[in-house]
Amino acid sequence: MSARPFDRRWIFLMMAIAVAVPILVIGLTGRTFPETPTPAARAAFDAIEKLPEGTPILLTFDFDPASAGELQPMATSFVRHCAAKRLKMVFISLWPLGGAMADSAIKRVIESDFPNLVYGTDYVSMGFQAGNEAVMKLLLTDFARAFPSDSRGTPASQLPALQGISRATDFPMVIAVSAGYPGAKEWIQYVISANLGTMEIVTGSTGVQAPQLYPYFPRQMTGILGAIKGAAEYEALVNAKLDGDRVPPAKYLEAQRRMGPQLFAHLLMVGLIIAGNVIYFRQRGAARRGTATAGGAA
Repeated sequence: MSARPFDRRWIFLMMAIAVAVPILVIGLTGRTFPETPTPAARAAFDAIEKLPEGTPILLTFDFDPASAGELQPMATSFVRHCAAKRLKMVFISLWPLGGAMADSAIKRVIESDFPNLVYGTDYVSMGFQAGNEAVMKLLLTDFARAFPSDSRGTPASQLPALQGISRATDFPMVIAVSAGYPGAKEWIQYVISANLGTMEIVTGSTGVQAPQLYPYFPRQMTGILGAIKGAAEYEALVNAKLDGDRVPPAKYLEAQRRMGPQLFAHLLMVGLIIAGNVIYFRQRGAARRGTATAGGAA
């Protein structure tokens, strides 16, 4: 007699429970699951942590809303960390909607929690510039030609945050939050590789792009956050430094909150794979014993 087929709707129900329970628990308690930072995420945190107050850094937000689920949490944590360190932040983008993503991070982090930082002096948003690698090459020779004014129309020459900045090499660090082309890989190839020793880059990337970047770590690339897992690791490091034992605001827990459902969903999938293989081999063994018994009887 053949085994009764398993109703796949039970799998759908188990997956729904595995995703819903962590969401409810985290939402009600405000507590997230602990994260153990990988060396790549720790290196990204340590690189920013060692920069002295007032150091100019270039933040390039090369992504759009389609990849914000993975990248916005790490962008938020990057901005929070830099603002707390009082680094001089210059935001740019080579993606048409990247400027809007930078402005969103500025609004939710700097304007909300760091009102003492002054736009134009402590941070500035230069918006989007078309041209891909051509913009990167131009930045190496003349920053003001690549970005002649900020997103509000103020000429670069009138922005205190850009005083002393004539080219990309005047930034000791580039923070690239990247979803694809042009993005972190091109920044490494066209800007960082030619200036090793004077510039370094920390990147945050989608899960699809991260495997293309890992070969550059740690020589050309100081640190990397890969997908939502890397974002959660870095988020945990920043929150531990700035909040201690207090529960941070929800906007600084986005990556860690998303890791809960992902963790339980992955555990369920692994369990189902193991269970499926156990059932398969048991059925195959039973079939072989049945065949052997029938042969002996004959």
